[in-house]
Amino acid sequence: MMIESEKDIIKLVQEDNWMMDIILAAKTLELPDWWICAGFIRNKIWDTLHHFSERTVLSDIDVIYFDHSLIDEKHEKKLEEKLKTIMPNIPWEVTNEARMHVMNGLPPYSSSVDAISKFPETATALGLKLDTNNNLILTAPCGIEDVINLEVKPTPHFLSSEKLLSIYKKRVSQKNWKSTWYKIKITTP
Repeated sequence: MMIESEKDIIKLVQEDNWMMDIILAAKTLELPDWWICAGFIRNKIWDTLHHFSERTVLSDIDVIYFDHSLIDEKHEKKLEEKLKTIMPNIPWEVTNEARMHVMNGLPPYSSSVDAISKFPETATALGLKLDTNNNLILTAPCGIEDVINLEVKPTPHFLSSEKLLSIYKKRVSQKNWKSTWYKIKITTP
């Protein structure tokens, strides 16, 4: 399958029952400004572009949301437990982005999409969710060009300082994505 647009990505996910079940499960939490993001989407795109017949295993399924009213990691763990009752074999990870700026030493994020824009790689700065009518929505604050062209580059945010750039470089090295997806090109400024 050719992947050339956001519509192509949405169609790819809509045709994957496993992914749609996960997205529907996350929606049941009724979280404000929620998204499933990062590797969940990137891996699907890269697996498809590499013509893999089997899905690459995910270390976690990142569900993010944005809620200033309850900034407590314990609450996030309770949400993970709720999701595990729906789909127990999924490695859920739920994070309130309204508190993550503190952990990352950054000014407060304004929304979940703002947080996604500050992920380390453009190819990972992606999110999916369902609207109230169960239409699949994709956010890609850094665009989709890099992920569909199999390019790993730092987001503009991670290019903004040497400290962040060193985190990007270390992360890319540790992830060792090229051992799984041999066609990807990694840019290390």
